[in-house]
Amino acid sequence: MAAYTFFFNPMSRAQIARWALHEVGADYDPVFVDWAAKPQALLDANPMGKLPTLVHHTPAGDLAVSEAAAVCHYLAEAERSDLLPTAAERGNYYRWLFFAAGPLEAAVTANAMGWQVPEGREMMAGFGTFERTLDALDQWLSAHDFAAGKRFTMADVYLGSQVDWGLQFRSMPERPGFAAYAERVRARPAYQEAKAIDNALIAAAQAGN
Repeated sequence: MAAYTFFFNPMSRAQIARWALHEVGADYDPVFVDWAAKPQALLDANPMGKLPTLVHHTPAGDLAVSEAAAVCHYLAEAERSDLLPTAAERGNYYRWLFFAAGPLEAAVTANAMGWQVPEGREMMAGFGTFERTLDALDQWLSAHDFAAGKRFTMADVYLGSQVDWGLQFRSMPERPGFAAYAERVRARPAYQEAKAIDNALIAAAQAGN
C-alpha cells in the first residue's frame, strides 16, 4: 500500500493536491472519483465528499485530510519537506497561504458568481471588496518573487494554483505582477508533471464523450 490514498477528479481542486504530492515526492495511490457515484471510502473519510481528500496511512492509523490548503501544508510537514518555511519566512508563508484560502478565494468566487457586497457592508465580508483583495495581492507579488519572499515554498502551491486558474479562466485580471508570478510557479517541474497527468485524463475523458 502506498503512503497516501488520493481521492481526485482532474476537473477539481484536486489538481492542487496532486501538484503538492509531486512537490514532496510522495508515494500515493490515486482513486478517481465519479461525481455521480462517489465511493464509500471517500465519504467515510470526508462526509462532504469534497475533493481533494487525502488519506495518510500511518503506523498509528489512517488520517484523513481535506481542504486543499490544509492538504498542501500537511504534506510538507508529513514528508519533512524543505518547502516548509524557515523561521524568517513563517509569517509571510502563513499570511499568504491563508489569504489565498480565505479572502482571495471568497472574493474571486463572489465576483465570478455576480455576488456584490452591499455598499457600506464591506466589513461583514472577510475579503472586503474584490478590488481591495486583488490590490493587496498585487502589491505583494509585484515586490516579491513568492509567497514567503524570495524562495518557493508550499504556500506557493496553493497561492500559485489560485493565480494560475484565475488567469486561465479570467476570473482574475491579467496584471503584470500576477502574470509574472504565474510564470514562475508554472516553471516548477512538479507543477508540469502533475499538470500533464491531469490534462491527459481530461483529454481522454473528453475524447470518450
